[in-house]
Amino acid sequence: MKKKIRILLADDHQMVRQGFRLILEALDDLEVIGEAGNGREAVEMAARLRPDVVVMDVTMPELNGIEATRRIRQAEPLTRVLALSVHRDGVYVREIIRAGAEGYILKESADTELIAAVRAVAQGNSYLSPEVAGAVLKDYRKHATNPLDLLTSREKEVLQWIAEGKTNKEIASALNLSVYTIDGHRTRIMEKLGLHSVGELVRFAFRNGLVE
Repeated sequence: MKKKIRILLADDHQMVRQGFRLILEALDDLEVIGEAGNGREAVEMAARLRPDVVVMDVTMPELNGIEATRRIRQAEPLTRVLALSVHRDGVYVREIIRAGAEGYILKESADTELIAAVRAVAQGNSYLSPEVAGAVLKDYRKHATNPLDLLTSREKEVLQWIAEGKTNKEIASALNLSVYTIDGHRTRIMEKLGLHSVGELVRFAFRNGLVE
């Protein structure tokens, strides 16, 4: 019997996950082994379940799909990531591909492309929705380098929390760190990016796909 492709679904909307599960499990060679409601859960479940493919929403609370993809690929290099999003903007495609995703499709095309995309990335190939290919090319020409590369993984995580409106105390509690440590991260983030206010941090995070 042919080995099934083991899939982890990561999306913060339960109804969306259920829809994807129905599409995927209609095929004999595909098996959904878990569901995660945010990026942090996706990282933890990927480490525990070691799926062949993680179907990853790009924008999720707490830890976005871009950073979750980066952590999964670093910890589990044999696990492939297929990104799904409502966003056609090249910035989202660029950043999650840079993080290690092998494919990117639009949620609106999931009913026709999801199965082919999962099979492709499971085999080590790439898959990109035709609808976003043009945006990727335009974005590539505009961005030879990215300021996000200046930040550590933890600093990117803290930046997302800040952009989501969390206080230093709330971030410290969520990450099991001291308020002083979070304040230090905030200061270094602003110094590295040359930004001077929370508003500028939020706009930077939005432009670079950390929050929507």
